[in-house]
Parts: sequence; structure tokens; C-alpha cells
Amino acid sequence: MAENKSYFFCGIGGSGMLPLAMIVAARGAAVAGSDRSRDQGRSADKFHWIESRGIALFPQDGSGVAAGQTLVASAAVEDSVPDVAAANRLGLPRLTRAELNAAMFNEAGRAVGVGGTSGKSTVTGMIGWILDRAGANPTVMNGAVMRNFADDQTPFASALVGDPATYVSEVDESDGSIALYQPDVAVVTNISLDHKSLAELHRLFGDFAAKARVAVVNADDPESAPLLAGGNVLRFGFSESAAMRGSDFEALPDGCRFKVHFAGDTHAAVLRMPGRHNAANALAAIAAARALNIPVARSVEALADFAGLARRYEVLGQANGVTVIDDFAHNPDKVAATLAAVAELPGRALLFFQPHGYGPLRQMGRELAASFARGMRPGDRLFVCDPVYFGGTVDRSMGSETLVADIVAGGGDAVHVPVRADCGTTMVQESAPGDRILILGARDDTLTEFGRELLEKLASRA
Repeated sequence: MAENKSYFFCGIGGSGMLPLAMIVAARGAAVAGSDRSRDQGRSADKFHWIESRGIALFPQDGSGVAAGQTLVASAAVEDSVPDVAAANRLGLPRLTRAELNAAMFNEAGRAVGVGGTSGKSTVTGMIGWILDRAGANPTVMNGAVMRNFADDQTPFASALVGDPATYVSEVDESDGSIALYQPDVAVVTNISLDHKSLAELHRLFGDFAAKARVAVVNADDPESAPLLAGGNVLRFGFSESAAMRGSDFEALPDGCRFKVHFAGDTHAAVLRMPGRHNAANALAAIAAARALNIPVARSVEALADFAGLARRYEVLGQANGVTVIDDFAHNPDKVAATLAAVAELPGRALLFFQPHGYGPLRQMGRELAASFARGMRPGDRLFVCDPVYFGGTVDRSMGSETLVADIVAGGGDAVHVPVRADCGTTMVQESAPGDRILILGARDDTLTEFGRELLEKLASRA
């Protein structure tokens, strides 16, 4: 990627596009972009911040696309989108987000790729924080805001711009683009049903791990077992077969603690994040850092100050004794992990879930329903609104009512309330001191705003 190049990002506000645009701009390229959410008046603060970084934003009508640019757009963006149509008329080259990211990633001498169905954003942030604290000055490409690197000047810190030679990035299996990456260290957090069949996932993650000098693989995950036979594997987890092994997990009101065993040494670890799954994420990050010669003790020390990621079991606040938590859980594995963390502490949970599309409901609706039904405790209640929909030709014949029916059939207390605001009103009315309200869902920045609105309503309640 030459510094004098010019890029136009179609959908620049997306969780994968924004950090990439920040890294590219920081390396000296000219960057402009558009986003349908901006045109719809959504997430105004984010787009004002992007413009404050010297990036020109245009309506998504083709007006910002100019000769000499390279168009960066998702492979799923159709040719009928005005920006794409304009680029095609001008004969501009086009790259997917993954192609551009992989080009920079593959140029790095120390390239750490983090893949897996769940936890990869958290593990990416943990590795980035460990390396930063160790003085490695990494470049980090993440899909979520890393709270340790966020401040008033950089509120949307999903990227960290550092030395190009040390590049940490989450990599995506959902579109097969994980195959583009040539990792020095490959992390596979876990494998479960999400966007592709398990057979496809085993092949993609197996190829990814085999290319690396060191593959960090979850020894606790049955679906990752085929990857464990490689001679380059460093196993992590709580099982006895793990080289980077955890034990003595204990849930705390404000996080968790556990022990880390490696090469005959034991270290006491404390996290400011709840859940056994986050302890496993930490083991993965510590193992990846060890593959880069960072001592385990230094990694454990750094993670004690890791503040987590936005929308990963993020406590938005408490009002009238009710805690509101914002979380990215949207597939069966993530939902199971979040509900397990909820169950570690007493108190009823009022859950809100916005499906992240009609397609995902068709792909994994039954598995998602089973995950909710298994994870909810007696007294917990789930409110499901209609899926998020930003337009297009997607088949909307199967919606939230089917998901809710399957959850109820599985023994969970769930109700379909089509309008999100109506879900919020009911949850506030039903909540009592000691309850936790959880906002679950993906691909919609306004979910956090929704959670904050509920906090305001709780605070004003007599």
C-alpha cells in the first residue's frame, strides 16, 4: 500500500471499515468515504468525529467518488449502489475491506491474526494492550472500540496505529476472507455454527492455523479438536491438555480471577471483565503474546488493567437499583457465553434481543433459540423485537416470531414485541431493584443509545 494512494470507503462507519480507514489515513494515504447510516441521520457523533480526523465524507450517491481513487467496499455491496456504479463508470480498482487489511497484515514481520466464532474482538484488544504495555508499539485492527485506547479525542478507538511491522488484527471467516491472511501467529478462539457450516469452518480455520509459525488453539473446544494435531500448536484453556492452562476460576462482582499455569510456573490473574469465557479469552491472548516472547507474568500484569471493549458486557450504568448492560451477543455461542456470565451472579435478568438480520435467523435461528432457552434461568425474561433492516432485497418471510416460538417451546420465557421502543418501555415498567437489563444484538450502533435511553427512563421513574 503506497502512501500516496487515494481510497474511497463505501460504508466507512462500519465496525470493520472505520478502523481500517484510520490506519490507512495515518499511513499517509488520502481517505474519503460515505455511509448509508450518515445519510439516514444515525450515529451523528461518530461521523462528526471521522470528519474531524481530516476524512471527507459524502452522501452515498456517487458524488464523492473521483478519478485516481481505489474503492473499498464489502464484497456484498451490489453494483447498483451509487458509489459502486460511479466507480465502475470511472474504471476504478476495487478492494474489499479484507483485501486491503490483509495486504498490510501480510507485510508485517510480526502479524497476529485472531479468528474464531466468538471472542476474537476481545482477544485482539487484549493482545494489543499487552503488546502496548510491553513497549512493542503495535498496530491493531479491531472490530470494536478498545476502551483502554479511547479518550475524549479518540472515542471510537477500534484501531491503534503503531509500528507497521507488528500488526494485530481480527480476521473474518464469515465471508471466507480469513484465507487471505498469512499469520506469523494464528489464534483460533473457538469454532461453532454462525455464518457457515461446520465443515466449511473446519477447513477455513484449519488452513489458517497451518500457515502460522505458532497456532494458538482452544483445547476446551470440541470443534477445534481437528486443529490440535498440528506441530505448531500452542494449546490454551482450562483442560489438562492445555499448555497455557487456567484453573481455580472465581466470579467476582466486578470481574473474575483465576490462575494461569505455563512451563511449570503459576500466576494469579485478575480481570475487570466477568465470565469464564473472558478468562479463556485472556489465556488465548497470553499464549499469543508468549509466542511473541512476551513473558507470561508481564501479560498477566497488563490484563489486570484491561478495561474491555465497547458492547462486550459493558455496564452502561445503574439507576434505581437496576443495572443496564450493553452486549454484542448475536449468535448461539456468544449468547451462551453472555448468559453464563449473567448466571454467575444473583439477580433477575431482563433481556432484550434485536436479531442482526433476517438471513441469520434462517441460518441459525433454531440454534440461537436453544442457546437462549438453555441459558435463561427461572425468572429471567426475554423481549425480542423485529430484526434490524436497512433495506435491500433480503427474504423477510422468517422473523422474530419464529425465534420466540422456538425459545418458548424450549422452556424459556420470551415474548415478541415488534417495535424496539415498546420493548424498552415494558422492561422499564417490569424492572425492580437488583435486576439487570441486558441489551443484546449486533450491526446497529443505536443499540447503545437505546440502552442509555433506558437508563434515563429508570432514573426518572418515581
